[in-house]
Amino acid sequence: MALIALAADKGAPGVTTAATALGAVWPRPVLLAECDPSGGDLVYRLPAVDGAVLNPGRGLLSLGATARRGLHPEQVYEHTQKLVGGLDVLTGLTHGEQAAGLTWLWGPLGRALAALPNADVLADCGRLGGTPQMGDLIAEAELTLLFTRPSLDHVAHLRERLALVRGQLGVVVISDPRSYRASIDEVRRIVGASGTEVAFVAGLAYDPKGAELLRGQWGGRLDRSLLIRTARELAGRLAARVAPGRATASRPMTRARGGLTSESG
Repeated sequence: MALIALAADKGAPGVTTAATALGAVWPRPVLLAECDPSGGDLVYRLPAVDGAVLNPGRGLLSLGATARRGLHPEQVYEHTQKLVGGLDVLTGLTHGEQAAGLTWLWGPLGRALAALPNADVLADCGRLGGTPQMGDLIAEAELTLLFTRPSLDHVAHLRERLALVRGQLGVVVISDPRSYRASIDEVRRIVGASGTEVAFVAGLAYDPKGAELLRGQWGGRLDRSLLIRTARELAGRLAARVAPGRATASRPMTRARGGLTSESG
Protein backbone atom coordinates (compact mmCIF):
# COMPACT_ATOMS: atom_id res chain seq x y z
CA MET A 1 0.00 0.00 0.00
CA ALA A 2 1.46 3.44 0.84
CA LEU A 3 4.65 4.50 2.63
CA ILE A 4 4.52 7.86 4.40
CA ALA A 5 7.77 9.25 5.85
CA LEU A 6 7.50 11.48 8.92
CA ALA A 7 10.49 13.64 9.78
CA ALA A 8 11.71 17.03 10.95
CA ASP A 9 14.80 19.18 10.69
CA LYS A 10 15.65 20.98 13.90
CA GLY A 11 15.08 18.97 17.04
CA ALA A 12 12.57 16.45 15.59
CA PRO A 13 9.69 18.15 17.44
CA GLY A 14 7.35 15.40 18.54
CA VAL A 15 7.70 13.16 15.45
CA THR A 16 7.47 9.90 17.42
CA THR A 17 4.45 11.09 19.39
CA ALA A 18 2.80 12.27 16.17
CA ALA A 19 3.53 8.99 14.38
CA THR A 20 2.11 6.95 17.26
CA ALA A 21 -1.01 9.10 17.51
CA LEU A 22 -1.61 8.87 13.76
CA GLY A 23 -1.11 5.11 13.84
CA ALA A 24 -3.62 4.76 16.68
CA VAL A 25 -6.39 6.39 14.63
CA TRP A 26 -5.40 5.37 11.10
CA PRO A 27 -8.59 4.39 9.22
CA ARG A 28 -7.22 1.16 7.73
CA PRO A 29 -4.44 -1.38 8.53
CA VAL A 30 -1.15 0.36 9.26
CA LEU A 31 2.38 -0.40 10.44
CA LEU A 32 4.39 2.10 12.49
CA ALA A 33 8.08 1.72 11.60
CA GLU A 34 10.73 3.39 13.77
CA CYS A 35 13.39 4.36 11.23
CA ASP A 36 15.25 7.05 13.15
CA PRO A 37 19.01 6.37 12.72
CA SER A 38 19.74 8.05 16.05
CA GLY A 39 17.68 5.42 17.87
CA GLY A 40 14.08 4.96 18.90
CA ASP A 41 12.35 4.80 22.25
CA LEU A 42 9.06 2.98 21.68
CA VAL A 43 10.43 -0.09 23.49
CA TYR A 44 10.85 2.09 26.58
CA ARG A 45 7.82 4.31 26.09
CA LEU A 46 4.89 1.98 25.37
CA PRO A 47 3.82 -1.49 26.56
CA ALA A 48 3.03 -4.44 24.33
CA VAL A 49 -0.54 -5.50 23.64
CA ASP A 50 -0.44 -7.91 26.61
CA GLY A 51 0.89 -5.23 28.96
CA ALA A 52 4.42 -6.62 29.00
CA VAL A 53 7.55 -4.78 27.91
CA LEU A 54 8.33 -4.80 24.18
CA ASN A 55 11.26 -7.00 23.15
CA PRO A 56 14.20 -4.67 22.31
CA GLY A 57 15.86 -7.45 20.30
CA ARG A 58 12.97 -7.77 17.86
CA GLY A 59 12.61 -5.02 15.30
CA LEU A 60 14.79 -3.10 12.89
CA LEU A 61 18.03 -4.55 14.25
CA SER A 62 16.88 -8.18 13.88
CA LEU A 63 15.47 -7.37 10.45
CA GLY A 64 18.81 -5.90 9.40
CA ALA A 65 20.59 -9.08 10.45
CA THR A 66 18.51 -11.13 8.01
CA ALA A 67 18.20 -8.52 5.24
CA ARG A 68 21.83 -8.88 4.15
CA ARG A 69 20.70 -11.92 2.19
CA GLY A 70 17.92 -9.90 0.55
CA LEU A 71 14.84 -8.15 1.89
CA HIS A 72 11.32 -8.90 0.78
CA PRO A 73 8.22 -7.07 2.04
CA GLU A 74 6.78 -10.24 3.61
CA GLN A 75 9.85 -10.52 5.88
CA VAL A 76 9.01 -7.29 7.69
CA TYR A 77 6.17 -8.79 9.73
CA GLU A 78 8.52 -11.48 11.06
CA HIS A 79 10.15 -8.69 13.10
CA THR A 80 7.14 -6.62 14.21
CA GLN A 81 5.35 -6.48 17.56
CA LYS A 82 1.97 -5.19 18.71
CA LEU A 83 1.60 -2.19 20.96
CA VAL A 84 -1.14 -1.76 23.53
CA GLY A 85 -4.28 -1.16 21.47
CA GLY A 86 -3.14 -3.55 18.73
CA LEU A 87 -0.98 -1.21 16.63
CA ASP A 88 1.69 -3.12 14.68
CA VAL A 89 5.15 -1.64 15.16
CA LEU A 90 8.64 -2.28 13.82
CA THR A 91 10.72 -0.98 16.71
CA GLY A 92 13.88 0.91 15.89
CA LEU A 93 17.49 0.88 16.94
CA THR A 94 18.12 1.32 20.65
CA HIS A 95 21.02 3.73 20.15
CA GLY A 96 22.60 5.67 17.31
CA GLU A 97 25.85 3.69 17.24
CA GLN A 98 23.97 0.72 15.78
CA ALA A 99 23.20 2.74 12.66
CA ALA A 100 26.88 2.81 11.63
CA GLY A 101 26.70 -0.79 10.45
CA LEU A 102 23.32 -0.39 8.76
CA THR A 103 23.92 2.44 6.29
CA TRP A 104 23.22 -0.02 3.46
CA LEU A 105 19.78 -0.91 4.89
CA TRP A 106 17.75 2.26 4.36
CA GLY A 107 17.19 1.92 0.60
CA PRO A 108 16.14 -1.76 0.67
CA LEU A 109 14.01 -1.07 3.76
CA GLY A 110 12.24 1.80 2.00
CA ARG A 111 11.46 -0.41 -1.00
CA ALA A 112 10.16 -3.20 1.24
CA LEU A 113 7.96 -0.86 3.30
CA ALA A 114 6.59 0.81 0.15
CA ALA A 115 5.60 -2.61 -1.19
CA LEU A 116 4.21 -3.96 2.10
CA PRO A 117 0.97 -5.78 1.28
CA ASN A 118 -2.32 -5.02 3.02
CA ALA A 119 -1.13 -2.11 5.16
CA ASP A 120 0.06 1.47 4.94
CA VAL A 121 3.34 2.32 6.66
CA LEU A 122 4.11 5.36 8.81
CA ALA A 123 7.92 5.60 8.96
CA ASP A 124 9.23 7.72 11.84
CA CYS A 125 12.51 9.02 10.39
CA GLY A 126 13.29 11.44 13.22
CA ARG A 127 15.64 14.32 12.52
CA LEU A 128 16.96 14.56 8.97
CA GLY A 129 20.49 15.50 8.04
CA GLY A 130 22.63 13.23 10.20
CA THR A 131 22.47 10.14 7.97
CA PRO A 132 22.57 10.92 4.23
CA GLN A 133 21.51 7.37 3.36
CA MET A 134 18.12 8.07 4.97
CA GLY A 135 17.33 9.88 1.72
CA ASP A 136 17.25 6.46 0.03
CA LEU A 137 14.33 5.42 2.26
CA ILE A 138 12.48 8.72 1.90
CA ALA A 139 12.81 8.52 -1.89
CA GLU A 140 10.53 5.46 -1.76
CA ALA A 141 7.78 7.28 0.16
CA GLU A 142 4.60 8.32 -1.57
CA LEU A 143 4.40 11.29 0.78
CA THR A 144 6.90 12.93 3.14
CA LEU A 145 5.60 14.89 6.11
CA LEU A 146 7.88 17.48 7.66
CA PHE A 147 6.95 18.51 11.20
CA THR A 148 7.70 21.91 12.64
CA ARG A 149 6.89 24.17 15.54
CA PRO A 150 5.63 27.63 14.54
CA SER A 151 8.63 29.44 16.07
CA LEU A 152 10.88 31.48 13.79
CA ASP A 153 13.95 29.23 14.16
CA HIS A 154 12.02 26.03 13.44
CA VAL A 155 10.30 27.50 10.39
CA ALA A 156 13.62 28.81 9.07
CA HIS A 157 15.10 25.32 9.26
CA LEU A 158 11.94 23.93 7.65
CA ARG A 159 12.31 26.23 4.64
CA GLU A 160 15.87 25.05 4.08
CA ARG A 161 14.87 21.40 4.40
CA LEU A 162 11.96 21.77 1.96
CA ALA A 163 14.41 22.61 -0.79
CA LEU A 164 16.36 19.39 -0.17
CA VAL A 165 13.59 16.78 0.01
CA ARG A 166 12.17 15.46 -3.25
CA GLY A 167 8.74 14.03 -3.96
CA GLN A 168 5.32 14.94 -2.62
CA LEU A 169 5.68 17.04 0.53
CA GLY A 170 3.33 18.01 3.32
CA VAL A 171 3.99 20.20 6.36
CA VAL A 172 2.48 19.60 9.79
CA VAL A 173 2.62 22.38 12.37
CA ILE A 174 2.68 21.21 16.00
CA SER A 175 0.87 24.14 17.53
CA ASP A 176 -0.42 25.39 20.86
CA PRO A 177 -4.23 25.04 20.82
CA ARG A 178 -4.57 28.69 21.89
CA SER A 179 -3.09 29.87 18.59
CA TYR A 180 -3.74 26.76 16.52
CA ARG A 181 -5.33 28.17 13.35
CA ALA A 182 -3.27 31.36 13.37
CA SER A 183 0.00 29.39 13.63
CA ILE A 184 -0.94 27.07 10.78
CA ASP A 185 -1.97 30.01 8.59
CA GLU A 186 1.31 31.82 9.29
CA VAL A 187 3.45 28.78 8.44
CA ARG A 188 1.34 28.24 5.32
CA ARG A 189 2.07 31.82 4.27
CA ILE A 190 5.81 31.43 4.85
CA VAL A 191 5.96 28.08 3.05
CA GLY A 192 3.97 29.48 0.16
CA ALA A 193 6.45 32.31 -0.22
CA SER A 194 9.43 29.92 -0.25
CA GLY A 195 8.83 28.88 -3.86
CA THR A 196 8.91 25.17 -2.98
CA GLU A 197 5.88 23.14 -4.03
CA VAL A 198 4.13 21.76 -0.96
CA ALA A 199 0.96 19.70 -1.22
CA PHE A 200 -0.57 21.04 2.00
CA VAL A 201 0.10 22.58 5.41
CA ALA A 202 -1.88 21.02 8.26
CA GLY A 203 -1.77 20.98 12.04
CA LEU A 204 -1.46 18.75 15.10
CA ALA A 205 -2.18 20.00 18.60
CA TYR A 206 0.68 20.45 21.05
CA ASP A 207 -0.89 18.50 23.90
CA PRO A 208 1.53 17.27 26.60
CA LYS A 209 -1.31 15.71 28.64
CA GLY A 210 -2.51 13.78 25.61
CA ALA A 211 1.05 12.68 24.84
CA GLU A 212 1.40 11.38 28.40
CA LEU A 213 -1.86 9.44 28.07
CA LEU A 214 -0.47 7.92 24.88
CA ARG A 215 2.25 6.29 26.99
CA GLY A 216 -0.24 4.36 29.15
CA GLN A 217 -3.35 2.23 28.81
CA TRP A 218 -5.21 3.77 25.88
CA GLY A 219 -8.84 4.54 26.46
CA GLY A 220 -11.60 7.13 26.58
CA ARG A 221 -9.60 9.99 28.10
CA LEU A 222 -7.00 9.73 25.36
CA ASP A 223 -9.70 9.48 22.70
CA ARG A 224 -11.08 12.86 23.85
CA SER A 225 -7.69 14.58 23.99
CA LEU A 226 -6.77 17.37 21.60
CA LEU A 227 -3.83 15.28 20.39
CA ILE A 228 -6.06 12.43 19.22
CA ARG A 229 -8.84 14.67 17.93
CA THR A 230 -6.44 16.57 15.67
CA ALA A 231 -4.56 13.35 14.79
CA ARG A 232 -7.82 11.77 13.64
CA GLU A 233 -8.52 14.71 11.34
CA LEU A 234 -4.98 14.60 9.94
CA ALA A 235 -5.01 10.79 9.53
CA GLY A 236 -8.20 10.92 7.49
CA ARG A 237 -6.74 13.59 5.26
CA LEU A 238 -3.50 11.69 4.71
CA ALA A 239 -5.16 8.34 4.10
CA ALA A 240 -7.41 9.87 1.47
CA ARG A 241 -4.44 11.55 -0.23
CA VAL A 242 -2.25 8.47 -0.57
CA ALA A 243 -5.10 6.14 -1.50
CA PRO A 244 -8.00 8.06 -3.10
CA GLY A 245 -11.33 6.33 -2.75
CA ARG A 246 -10.06 3.72 -0.27
CA ALA A 247 -10.07 5.73 2.96
CA THR A 248 -12.90 5.09 5.37
CA ALA A 249 -14.17 7.35 8.08
CA SER A 250 -12.25 7.06 11.33
CA ARG A 251 -14.42 5.81 14.18
CA PRO A 252 -14.33 6.71 17.90
CA MET A 253 -12.01 4.59 20.00
CA THR A 254 -13.14 2.64 23.03
CA ARG A 255 -11.42 0.53 25.65
CA ALA A 256 -11.21 -3.14 24.74
CA ARG A 257 -8.92 -5.54 26.60
CA GLY A 258 -7.08 -2.49 27.91
CA GLY A 259 -6.48 -1.03 24.44
CA LEU A 260 -7.70 1.74 22.22
CA THR A 261 -9.87 0.32 19.43
CA SER A 262 -12.44 1.45 16.90
CA GLU A 263 -16.11 0.90 17.47
CA SER A 264 -17.75 -1.24 14.81
CA GLY A 265 -21.05 -0.47 13.15
